[in-house]
Amino acid sequence: MIEAHGLIKEYGKKRAVDELSFVVEPGVVTGFLGPNGSGKSTTMRLILGLDAPTAGTVTVNGKNYREHAAPLHEVGALLEARSVHTGRSAYNHLLALAQTHGIAKRRVGELIDMVGLGEVAKKRAGTFSLGMGQRLGIAAALLGDPQTVMLDEPVNGLDPEGIHWIRNLLRGLAAEGRTVFVSSHLMSEMALTADHLIVVGRGRLIADTSVDEFVRRASGNVVRVRSPQAEELRDELVAGPDVSVVVVEPGLLEVTGLSAPQIGEAAARQGVVLHELMPQQVSLEEAFMDLTRDDVEFKAAPDPVTTTEAAA
Repeated sequence: MIEAHGLIKEYGKKRAVDELSFVVEPGVVTGFLGPNGSGKSTTMRLILGLDAPTAGTVTVNGKNYREHAAPLHEVGALLEARSVHTGRSAYNHLLALAQTHGIAKRRVGELIDMVGLGEVAKKRAGTFSLGMGQRLGIAAALLGDPQTVMLDEPVNGLDPEGIHWIRNLLRGLAAEGRTVFVSSHLMSEMALTADHLIVVGRGRLIADTSVDEFVRRASGNVVRVRSPQAEELRDELVAGPDVSVVVVEPGLLEVTGLSAPQIGEAAARQGVVLHELMPQQVSLEEAFMDLTRDDVEFKAAPDPVTTTEAAA
C-alpha cells in the first residue's frame, strides 16, 4: 500500500506537488494520470525517497522507503528504462542487482524468460531498443518479488504484443494481492488495464475514483433513443422533472435525466416501439481531456492553416 498525506514539493518558487493526498490499495491496478508537467514523475520520486518532500509524508507498506531493511523486496520500480550500465549485458545488469540484495541467481534467469529477453540476455544493454529497455527495466523492478510495483510509462516503445503482455502482467500482479501503481499517457491502454484512477493536474489531486465512475461522470447520463414514434415518446418523457430531450434528427432522441431502464419502461407504457436504447459513454481519453483541460501546462499553438482559413 502507498499512502500520501499533504505531500508538497517545491523547486524554488515552483510548486510541483501541491498538498497531494491519496492511497494506492493492494489488489487493483491503479492508474496515475495527468498532463505533462502535472507532477506525476515528481510524486513517484518522492515515494521512492529520491527527492525529499517540502512538506507532508508518503509511506510504502507503512514505512518511508528508506526505512525498509530490504527495499527491493518491498517496492519494485521503473522510472527510467535507460537507467542501466550500457556496457553490461541484460543478464549481468540483473545479476549485479541480485547479488547486492541477496537474491538467488536463478531468479535472474526466471525474470529474463518472463520478460522475453532470453535471446538477447548476453547483449549489451546500451544496444537495446526502447522496448527492449522497458522489458529489462520491468525485470529489474520485479527482481525482489516485491509486494508493491510502481512503473512510470511502462508501455513506451513496446509493440502491440508487448503492450498486451504488460497489461496481463499488471493485472496478474494485482490479482495476487500486490499493490500496482502505473502511469501512462495511453488512455486506451489505461481503460483496459486500470481498475482505479488517481488524476493530478499542476500538482493537485483532481480525481480519485474507479475507472467506471470516472467515465460515467464525464458521460453526463445521456441516453440515445431511436424510435419510429420518437415524437410521441418525447412528449411522454419531458413530462418528468429535470428531464431534457434533444431531437438529434427525425426518429432519434438524446435524453438526459433518465436511465435507459426508465426510458424503456416509459416506452412500454405508451406502446412505443424502440429500435435503439443506448446509454452514451465517452472514452477514457475524452473524459481525461475534459477534466484536465484547465490544468494543461504545455499547450500547442493553434494550427496556423486553420487559423488563417477561419480568418478568411
